[in-house]
Amino acid sequence: MKKILLTIIGTISLGLGIIGILLPILPTTPFLLLSLTCYMRSSRKLYNFVLSNKYLGPYVIDYVSGNGIPLKAKKKAIILIWLTIGFSVVFVIDKVFLRLMLITIACIVSTYIWTRSTPEGERTVNTK
Repeated sequence: MKKILLTIIGTISLGLGIIGILLPILPTTPFLLLSLTCYMRSSRKLYNFVLSNKYLGPYVIDYVSGNGIPLKAKKKAIILIWLTIGFSVVFVIDKVFLRLMLITIACIVSTYIWTRSTPEGERTVNTK
């Protein structure tokens, strides 16, 4: 039963990740990482499918291999998080508690993403 539930969650997350490739408002990498986590515990075949897929693999291969998250991907994810949550806080949500909760979540997720390691070649900043 646990494997079935993890496969379902992984597949939903994979679908959201694929939609995120097409719609910039949805983050791709976090959904693909969630699907990999679920598949790792439920279906090795689906796990390998995501990693070896020529469209999906590049989003997660650096992170899974221990190289970290590319700086460009970090910046894009954080910008999209703040754009979507900012839009919700300003235009959609009218309750102060929910606004504070969304802002707190954005801060935590942004901090988590920014503090993940970055691939070796991207760690130095050119001063030229």
